[in-house]
Amino acid sequence: MSLTATDTEPTPPPPGDDHAFFGQPRGLMTLSGLEVWERFSFLGMQAILVLYFADTVAHGGMGMDVGTAASVSAAYGTLVYLVSVAGGWLADRILGSYRAVLYGGILIACGHYAMAVPTDAMTWTGLGLISAGTGLLKPNVATMVGKLYRTEDERRDAGFALYYMGINIGAFLGPLVTGWLGDHASWHWGFSAAAFGMTLGLIQYVLGRRHLAGRKHSAEFALAPEPMRRAVRLIVAGAVVVAAVATALALSGWLTMNRFVDLLTLISVIAPVVYFVVMFRNPRVTSEERGRLRPYVVLFLASVVFNFILFQAYSTMILLASTNANTEILGFHFPASWYASALGAFEVALAPVVAAVWARMGPRQPHASNKIAIGVILGGLSFLLMVLPTSGHSGDTYKMAAWWIVGSYLLLGLGDILLETSGMSATTKLAPKAFASQTMALWFLSLALANGIQAQVVKLYGEVSNPAYFGVNGAIAVVAGVAVIAAAPWLKRTMHPVH
Repeated sequence: MSLTATDTEPTPPPPGDDHAFFGQPRGLMTLSGLEVWERFSFLGMQAILVLYFADTVAHGGMGMDVGTAASVSAAYGTLVYLVSVAGGWLADRILGSYRAVLYGGILIACGHYAMAVPTDAMTWTGLGLISAGTGLLKPNVATMVGKLYRTEDERRDAGFALYYMGINIGAFLGPLVTGWLGDHASWHWGFSAAAFGMTLGLIQYVLGRRHLAGRKHSAEFALAPEPMRRAVRLIVAGAVVVAAVATALALSGWLTMNRFVDLLTLISVIAPVVYFVVMFRNPRVTSEERGRLRPYVVLFLASVVFNFILFQAYSTMILLASTNANTEILGFHFPASWYASALGAFEVALAPVVAAVWARMGPRQPHASNKIAIGVILGGLSFLLMVLPTSGHSGDTYKMAAWWIVGSYLLLGLGDILLETSGMSATTKLAPKAFASQTMALWFLSLALANGIQAQVVKLYGEVSNPAYFGVNGAIAVVAGVAVIAAAPWLKRTMHPVH
C-alpha cells in the first residue's frame, strides 16, 4: 500500500522530560480523561439498557421479555466490536488517530442524545450512532497512548496502568449516575447523563490536543490520494446500500429483530474464521509465525469463553439483581444497576495488587497461558456461585443477599484483570509481522464473537431455571479454563517469546 510523502516521516513524541501528569506526559491526562467519560457514558448506558428493554411500556420501557432484552443488548455489543475492526483500519489509512477518536466521540455523544428522546425510533438510531462512534474511538485511543512514549521509555507500563485505571473509574461512576436517574426519574434521563458525560470528555480532549503526540490531519499510513478517494466512495456507497436494503427488508417485515440478532451472530462467527484462514495461508507469514498462531487460537477461544461470561455482568446478572437481589443496605435503597459499578470498583482496587504480586514473583510468576486459564476459571466460578442463592426456591419471589452478586463480580473482576492484560500482551507478541498493525482487530473479534454467542444463549434466560442457566454456563467456562491449563506444556513450547 502506498504512503503519502508526508506520512513517511515519523512524528516525534513529546520530550522525555514531560512529567506533568504524575510523572507521565501531559497527553496521558487528556486521553485518560477521555476514556473516563467514554466508559462513564458507554457502561453507564449499558447498565440500564437491558432494564429499559425489559421494563413495561407503561413505565417508559420497551416491553421485551427478559430473554429478548438480554439478546438485543448482547447484539448491540456484537455490533460495537465488529465495527471496531473497521475503525482501526480507517484511522490507519484515511482519518488518522486524532480525527478518528474525535469523530467517534461526536457520534457517541449524538447517539446518547438521541436515546434521551423517548421514542423507539430514536433509541435504535442512538444505538446505531453509538456503535459507529465506539468503533472509531475505542481501537484508536490506546494507540495514541502508545505514541506518547519513545520505545525505550521506562514509564510506558506505568502510563498504561494509569490509563486503564481511568477506564475502570469511568466504569465505576457511570452506572451510579445513570442508574440513579433511571430509577428515580426515567430511563431517558439516564441516557441524557451518558450524553453529558461524553460531551465533557470531548471538550477536554479538544482542549488538550496540543499535548498529544502524532496529532496530524492525515493518517499515519495513509492511502495515496486516488486509492483514498476510491475507498471513501466505496465506503459511502456501501453504507447507503446496506441502509437502504435493511430499511426495505424491515418495512417488508422480513428483517425482524430476531433475524437481525441472528445475522450479527453469524457475522461474528464467520469474521474470525476468515481472519485466521487468511493469516495461516498468507505467503508473508513465515512457518515460524504460523507455528505461534496455533497456540494463539487456543488463547483466542479462551478469551471468547471468558468474555461470554463477563459481558453478562450487564445483561443477565443485572436482570437477576433487579428481580431477585436485595437492593437495600442499612435502610438505603439503591438501583439494581448499581451492582454493575462493583465490577469497575474491584478492577480499580485489584489491578495494582495483581501487578505488585507479579512483580514480587518475578520469573516465578505463572506463564501467560496459565494466567489466562485462571481468569477463565474465575469467570466460570462467578456464575457457579450464583447457583447457591438461586437454588431451593419454590417460586421466583425470593430475594438473595447483596453479597452474592457482589461476590460474583469480585471473581469476575479478578478474572478480567488476569485475562485481559495477559491476552492483549500475547496478541501483540504472537501476531505475524505482516499483521502487526491489525492485532487490535484480532482481539476485538474475540469480543465480538463472545457477544454474538451470548446473543443466542441468553434467549434461554427466563426459559430455564436460574440454577440451570448459571450452573451450566459456569461449568463450561471452568472446564475450558482447566483444558487450557492441561495444554500448558504445549503452549509454553509453542508460544515463544511469550513467557
